[in-house]
Formats: sequence, C-alpha cells, structure tokens
Amino acid sequence: MENNVLVIGGGPAGMMAAIAAAQAGASVTLWEKNNRLGRKLMITGKGRCNITNAGSLEEFMQNMPGNGSFLYSAFHQFSNMALMDLVEKMGVPLKVERGKRVFPQSDKAVDVVDAFSRQLKKLGITVVFQKAAQALLCKEGVCIGAVDKNKNCFYGKVIIATGGASYTATGSTGDGYRLARMAGHSIIPLKPSLVPLQTEEKWVADLAGLSLKNVKVTAFCGEKVLDSEFGEMLFTHFGVSGPCVLTLSKPVCAALDAGQTSVIIKINLKPALDAAQLDKRLQRDFLKFSRKEFCNGLDELLPQSLIPVIVQLSGIDAHKRCHQITKAERERLGILLQALPLHVHSARPFNEAIVTAGGVNVKEINPKTMESKQMPHLYFAGEVLDIDGFTGGFNLQAAFSSGYVAGTAAAQV
Repeated sequence: MENNVLVIGGGPAGMMAAIAAAQAGASVTLWEKNNRLGRKLMITGKGRCNITNAGSLEEFMQNMPGNGSFLYSAFHQFSNMALMDLVEKMGVPLKVERGKRVFPQSDKAVDVVDAFSRQLKKLGITVVFQKAAQALLCKEGVCIGAVDKNKNCFYGKVIIATGGASYTATGSTGDGYRLARMAGHSIIPLKPSLVPLQTEEKWVADLAGLSLKNVKVTAFCGEKVLDSEFGEMLFTHFGVSGPCVLTLSKPVCAALDAGQTSVIIKINLKPALDAAQLDKRLQRDFLKFSRKEFCNGLDELLPQSLIPVIVQLSGIDAHKRCHQITKAERERLGILLQALPLHVHSARPFNEAIVTAGGVNVKEINPKTMESKQMPHLYFAGEVLDIDGFTGGFNLQAAFSSGYVAGTAAAQV
C-alpha cells in the first residue's frame, strides 16, 4: 500500500523530512512557497552554512535552552554524525572549526542547498514551488491532507515544516502556527531569540562593521550577572551583534521583557590578561611611545577604529604625551579596556532574529515520532516547534533531526 506524505516547507527540516520519508518508502510531495528551496539555509553562518556542531549529545543538551530535552530522542535517531555523513555522501566535504562548528569546506551555503535539492530529485520527490497550504483537511479527528489557496487538495499524511517567524523575507511568515491552531494545538508566545541588541550609546555607529575576536562579553541586570560569553562580536550602526551577543540576547531579552531598565553589557577587550598584567602592558606601550600623544599610543593594543572611542571614554587628554599619563589615569584606562560598558535598551525587530523562541507546544507532540498528539497523521519539524538553541550549528541540527524523525515516522503505513 502506497503511503502519500506531504511536506509543507522546503527549509532544512522540510527537505530532510521529505528525504527521510522517501527513503522509508513513501510517495512524497513538498510544497515550498518561495521559488527555490532553502532560502534561510542560504544565509546561515554568514552565507557559509554552519550546518551542525561536532559536539557530544551532552553538549547539544547544554546548548538547547529552549526545550532541548524534547529533542533527546530525535538527536539519538539522527545525530550530528549521521547528518555529517549524509551531507558528505551527497558530495559536500565538511570541516570543523573553532567551537566544533561544522561548515562545508567550500564555505558556500549554496553547495549544501544544491546537494539537498539533487537528493530530492534523485529520490523522485515532487517539489512544487510557490505553493502554500491554506488549510488542513481533517476527517473524524485525523489529518487526511491539505488544501492550497486555489482549493487544490493533497490527500495523505502531512508534515508541517514552515519555520518560525524570524527572517520573514525568507518565507518564515508564521503559516505553520495558523495550521497548527486549526488542528487544535496551542502556540507558546513567540519571541525573538539570537537577536542583535540596540544600545543607548551612539558611538557604536562609528565602529559599524568592526569585528572583535577573543573578547569576553558579560551581561548584567543591575549588579546581577546574567551570563557571559567568550568569542567574537560585531559592532553595528545600532548596537552590537555577532556570536557572543546573539547568545547573550536570550537572557538580555528576558530581562528587558520583565521590565528591567538597567541592562548593561560589558566588553573585556583583553580577557587573557588580569588587571596587573594589563597595567604592565600599558606601561610598556607608553614607554615605547613615550614621546607620542596618547591618541597615537594605542596602535599596538587596539584596532585603529576603536582607538578614538577608547580615548574619548577614558577622559584622558588625547594630546597628552604618553610619558605624562598618571598611574590613576592608566588604571582608569585599564578598567575601561576590561569592562567597556554598553547600555541595552531593546532588541532588534523580530525579522532580524536568527531563530524564533516559542511555537507549537512540544507537550502536544510525540518526541519519538514528531506526530501530533491532538491529530493523528499530522507531524511537525523544525523551528515551527517551541525549540531553540544557541549559535554554533545547534538550531540547524535540531531542524534536520526533527525533520528526519517526522519523515521516517510519517512514511510508516
């Protein structure tokens, strides 16, 4: 008996669900509202596609603060190693970088998308572009298909893999939540996760585009430390972004949503040095450039574009000779370099968030099959579910793993 499966959404979760269902013997159709597959996948990892993380299952659990335990079975059924093996067999060699982040060796996300597209074709999966589901078809409490806006019907099991509500330009416009409600599901309120932050300080605009590596960024709410991250960050015209900031955005946004107004992030530009070691470094530099003005004495310590900002914030006369800088001024500068403060007043708009927190309530989904507990023969995969993780490839693995589980389960007659 042939089993028809419809996958709604052609992102990572949807493509994986379609492939898994076809490999398990189902006749699969995929509806994609855009004119090409993997639109959001194309822009992940700055266009390089951080496809997964090479960490252990335990590390995945630690990096999935949004209902990570729900994905335990999915990660077991289709692990990061299984994904890496599949992608390499599809012709895309991979590499592991800092933080165990996995990328295609070519650094091109399009290679990953093209490989999945070829696999869909190879497996005989019918892909229909510019097609969106208008409603689910249900009979006696069971999902029997879906209908598009032109009243065209598809009969079979349905996998909803429409993505979240972030990056709306890629087609993630929340269609899946509407369909889920039709099936009686509750939706956990949507919030942006992994989102750039806006600051009160206007000088950040002067540094727009400056990326800092090997810095430590700590978020505070008043005197309370919310969290701390080490790695890379980016200055923008509105505030800050980059991996460190995106990870910290979750506790920062939670504090802001709770009405807190004293949310500050402090950047340690020299985390490898303690205060005494940094002071010795400053003394050494100021001795070397003793006849130079202060504004020209930090060339070996800081990126060029950051120097005017640090000079201004230090309160030290820019034209003062380096050998004239007092111990008190030097100590004040040291504190600034290891705790450069930024006052956060808000997160960027939802459509700039990398992932969506919130979504279909996972308590209403069977974690071993991704099937709805409310309506048999309806499945969910990827970001439409209330799951979210930190940067580093964890969110994409969640999409691929849940897609694989949903596709494999839906293919069972």
